[in-house]
Parts: sequence; structure tokens; C-alpha cells
Amino acid sequence: MDTTKTSPVTESRLHFLDIWRIIRIRKTVVITVFLLVVLTATAITYMLPPIYAGVVKIRVDKDIPDIQPIADQTAIPLGTYDPYFIQTEYEVIQSQVVLERVIKDLKLDEVWGKKYGRGPLSMDKTLELLRKRLSVRPSRQASTIEIRVFSEDKNEAALLANRVAEAYRDYRVAEREKRMRRALEILKAQYEEHEAKIRKVQEELDRLRAELGITDPEATSTQPAPLLTQETLRRLETLRIEAEAKYTGLEKLLTSLKPLSKEELRKVLPTASPDALLSSYLEQLANAEQRLVLLRRDYGPNHPEVVKVTEQIQDLNKKIDERIEGILKGLQTQVESAKAQVEKLKEEVEKARQADIAEVEKSRPYFDKKRELDELIRFRTILAYRIAAENTNVNLPKTAVVEILERATPSDDPVRPNKPVNIALGIIFGLLIGVGLAFFIEYLDTSVKTIEDVERSLQAPVLGVIPQNVKLLINEGADSGYAEAYRIVRTNLLFSRKDERFNTICVVSAGAGEGKSTTAINLAVTFALAGDRVLLVDSDFRRPSLHKLLGVSNKIGLTDLLFREKKLDDVIVHTKLETLDFIPSGRISTSALGLLNSNQMKSLISELKRRYDYVFFDSPPIIGVSDAAILASEVDMTIQVIQYRRYPQPMYLRAKQIIEKVGGNLVGIVLNNINIAQDESYYYYSGYYHDYYYYYSRHDEEESKEPSSEKSPKTEKSGGMEGLETKY
Repeated sequence: MDTTKTSPVTESRLHFLDIWRIIRIRKTVVITVFLLVVLTATAITYMLPPIYAGVVKIRVDKDIPDIQPIADQTAIPLGTYDPYFIQTEYEVIQSQVVLERVIKDLKLDEVWGKKYGRGPLSMDKTLELLRKRLSVRPSRQASTIEIRVFSEDKNEAALLANRVAEAYRDYRVAEREKRMRRALEILKAQYEEHEAKIRKVQEELDRLRAELGITDPEATSTQPAPLLTQETLRRLETLRIEAEAKYTGLEKLLTSLKPLSKEELRKVLPTASPDALLSSYLEQLANAEQRLVLLRRDYGPNHPEVVKVTEQIQDLNKKIDERIEGILKGLQTQVESAKAQVEKLKEEVEKARQADIAEVEKSRPYFDKKRELDELIRFRTILAYRIAAENTNVNLPKTAVVEILERATPSDDPVRPNKPVNIALGIIFGLLIGVGLAFFIEYLDTSVKTIEDVERSLQAPVLGVIPQNVKLLINEGADSGYAEAYRIVRTNLLFSRKDERFNTICVVSAGAGEGKSTTAINLAVTFALAGDRVLLVDSDFRRPSLHKLLGVSNKIGLTDLLFREKKLDDVIVHTKLETLDFIPSGRISTSALGLLNSNQMKSLISELKRRYDYVFFDSPPIIGVSDAAILASEVDMTIQVIQYRRYPQPMYLRAKQIIEKVGGNLVGIVLNNINIAQDESYYYYSGYYHDYYYYYSRHDEEESKEPSSEKSPKTEKSGGMEGLETKY
């Protein structure tokens, strides 16, 4: 398996486990925001003054009497629910005309002016304050309205609610009486106006009748008597319609028969235009043809009977063709006759109509004025009926249009603030804001979070995942719970080599503090524990740290060797492991910064390749200085260390590009400092090995308590690397 090949980039989808992972990682943000919102909501809730509500329930009906009005028998039945009416009344209750009554009756402008430490408030300001305290909403019943008024004083809340209901009731009663009186006055004025119009039109009508010579019988009608009576007109119209239908049918039949051949006409005509003679000829022809067929079976074509029947068939065909031609000519004649009849009827009707039109035009002014007079008289009758009906309706008994069902009483329980609801909302919104902020921060965080981030952005394989808070394996030993993570890196690194002779490895990172030096030491220890001769070289001339981690002196080292002041054997330091050697960086000076690109360094790398199985070089961060890039170009393989959630992904991509640009062989990425406890997605990479070593460490402790005589000889003789190979 070639580990240098990266897996295909998969589509990024947010799974439930990803959501839970983000919440766990950002739990500090979530908890902090949650507590701030909840504590703020709770503090504000307890700081707000208590608000009391005065509640009044009223029943609202339309302005209708107890008895159905005379003038409107088709009105909506009593008690029918009208949502538009109820919605309109909500606005009326909160209108200026109703609330101003309350303000004037209770002198709220003066009361509230003193309450807020001012003089009397203006009407607009008082009206605005009252509207803010007022709430109107429907009750459970269809025509019942609930009026709520809020105040810090429970007595004031009840008083205001009751007074608003009473002001609305008084307004409705006054408006009803006012509308009825005003309607009667308008109706009476219209009646008088129409009386004057009728008298004027009657005088004009008498003048026109005398001028136009309208006879007495004509004066009783609203239009001139036509010369063409309705009965005659209907009869002529009926005859015309029948003639047109006959003409249209004959014309369509003739038009459809003309394009047909003689054979087709023989088939169609008996049905389309039945003719007894043609049917007889066709029947005789069919019989003759059948007889001819029978004779031809027994006789030849020259037999007298055959000849006779043949001549008979020819004669019948001739007669049929002549009859068909005659039928077509007859149809043509019928079409022309029907057309002439239609034209004649149309002409007669048109003449009568023209005579009537002339008569109508002559007497039109008189009859127009006559119709105007009739319309005015009818409208006067309607007005008189309506006035009488309204007079009756005014005197009918009426039910109260607004009835107060429940009056407001002072309540000891405030309605606001609702402490349980406010705190519950604070909890809900605190969670939502906290989780939302966590996801927003996660969205802004472009650092490496998962292996998929590395493979998607860098297009490079991940050699291994290193847990958080790892220690030096040279001190912890091979039984450390983190050793397996480095053994995985070692295995993947060996399989990633393109050539088995590659044995010099440079460990680089994009920035400082990513665990590059610790990774270099632990990888070198891992190779050494496997039985390889390993050399660890501290080539970080900027901030060397390996000598501190290993607890050795840095007085002489790589710089002395490259300056040719010391020999190779003089600068090599032996560590606790027999198979692991170390070369410190040596004294640091500005003149040593260019030594990594010298011929001495290249010769040293060649010499170390021959002496050791593997050589590890620790380097400074590759971005910002050239040392790591130079070293990456001179060794066989380069490993890039990336710390979990530290630097943005473009920075790591830039580091990879620098390695590739100088010709370095980047074999893979090591993800470092992973918080396994928080990020469950990495458990399968490292968590299993913790469980594995926990089990075997307990198993070894139990075996150590057993008598030494029961141990196998192989176990007693095993030691060092043989013990590690047997155990792992």
C-alpha cells in the first residue's frame, strides 16, 4: 500500500457527531455565554418593578333592535358572528375619541403629570401613555372582548380598565342615536328634493305631448306602439331561422357531395339524401351482380344469359349515374330556393324594423322624459317607505350594544415580569446564543482540526496522530501509553519511503511551538528501541532545545564540527539508549547561520548516512527563515509537524510549498497535540492504544506478583529490545 497517495476529497457534511464535537471543544464559550445570558435575564427580571393588570370583559353587538327592522328583511340574522366588525371595534376602543373621555373624566393629564414630577401633561402625551398601557384582545367567546390596562398601581389598573369599558359603551350609545337622527334628517331632505324634481319633469312631459301629438292611448305607455307586433316579429323570426337552418343544411350537404366520385356517391346518397328510385336501382344492381357471379361459374362469357345480365348491369349503372346527377341538380335547386327565401324574410323584417325605428326616433324625447318621471316617482315611493320604516325602528326597544360582563378588581398578583417564563427564555436563548457563537467561532477558525482538513488542503498523507501532553519516550520507556502513536508514525514513514536507502529525515514545522523538537526526539527513540542505530542532530541554530530535553551540555556540537574545530566523534553524545546518539547544536553565533548550506554540511550528511541506520534533524520553523528549507533540500525525507488548532491552514500550505519548491521530499504530516478527551473523532487513532497499554500494564503487574519459579525461562532471559519485540 502506497501511503503517499492521498484519499479522495469527500464532500464535507455536518453530522450530528460533528455538532457534538464542536460543542465539546467550544464548551467554555457555550457555558460562558449561557451563564451571562441567564444571569442577565434573571437580574433584569428581579430588577423590573411589578406590573398589575386590570381586566374587563365586555360583550359587543351590532346596533340592531330587539325586533327585526322593517326596512331590511334580508339583513344578517341577529347573533351572527362578524369577524370584521369585532376587529373594527378593537380599533374603536383604542381610538382617540374613546380614550379622551377617560382622560378627561379621570384627569389623567394632571395625575400622571404629578406622578412623573412635571406639570400637567399634554393631551397627546397622555393619550400615548394610556395607549401603551392598554391591550385589547378577543376572549374565548366569539363576540366577547377582553380589555387589559397595565399599571404599577393595582387600584389604578382596575380603575382605568373599568373606565375604558364604560367610555366605549357610552360612545357606542351616543353614536347610535346620532346616526339614526342624522339618517332621518337626510332622508326627509332627499324626499323634499325629489318632490320638486317630479313637479318640474311633469310640466316638461305635458309640453312634449302637445308638441309631438301623442294620442291618449300612447300616453299611458313608456314607448311608442310598434308597427310590427311582437307576435308577427316572432313568427317572421321563426320562419327566417327555419329557412336559414334549411339553407345551411342543404348547402353543407351539397358542398360535401360535390368532391365525391360516382362510386362514393352511390354509398353516401342513400343515407345523406334518401331517394326511393335510386335505392331501387342500387338494389337491382346488387342482385344482377350476384346473378352474374353465379352464371360465370357455370357458363362462359358469350353465353346468352351471361350477356343478358351483363347488359342489364350496364343499363342499371347508366340509370344510377343519371339519377345521382339529377339528385345533385335537385339539391342545387333547393339550396338556391332556400337562399332566396331567407333573403326575402330578412328584407321583410328589416323594413318593419326601419319603420319602427323612425317612429321611435320621432317620439323619443317624450318617452325619455316619461321614463325619467316614472323613475323619480318610484324613488320617491322608496324614500317614503324608508322614512316610515326608520321612524318605526327608532321607537323599537333596543338591547344594549355593549354589556360589561366582568368588571376589573384590584389583584395582588403582578402579571409582569413573569419570572419563570423570563428565566426559561433566558436559558433557551442563552443556549442558542452560546451554541451559535461556538459554531461562528468554529467557522472563523481556519486552523487544522481533522485529518480530512490536512488531506483536503495540503493533499498530503497523515503519517500519524500524536495525543496531547506527550512526554519524552527516552524517560517514559517503551511501555508509555503514547509510544504506540510514534510507532504508527515509524511504520507509515518506512512504508512511505520511495527508496530503502533513504535514512536521513528532517522534522520541520510551519511555526514555532508546534511540538517539532519533541516529535523529533520521540521518533528517534522509537527507531532506536526497534534496534536501529539512530542519530539525532539539533540543527536549529535559532533556538536550540534538544540538549535541554535530553539533559546534556551544548558547549560543543554541530557548529564546532562545521567550523572544523572539532571532529565528528568529539561532538557525538551518547544517550541512555545504547542505539541512540545525539549531536547538539553547539555554540550559536551570527556566523553559524549559513553553515547548513555549506559543503561541510553536505559532506557530514553523507558521512552520517554511512554510519547510522537513521539520522533525524531538528530544524527551525520553515516560514520566516531559510535554514529548514535548506536542510529539507539536503536530506532524503522531510516530515512536517502540524499542531492541532494552532495556525491557519494557508500557513501550512505555504510551508509545504516551500519544501516542494526547494526540492524536498515531503513524505507526510504528523498531527500533534490532539486533545483526545475533547475530540472523539481522534479516539480511534490513539484511544485504543491507551486501553491496550492499560490492560497489559495491569497484566504485567499481576505476573510480577506470582512466584519467580512459575515464570518461563524465555521471559527471564528476555531483555532490552528482545523483550520489546516479544511484547509488541
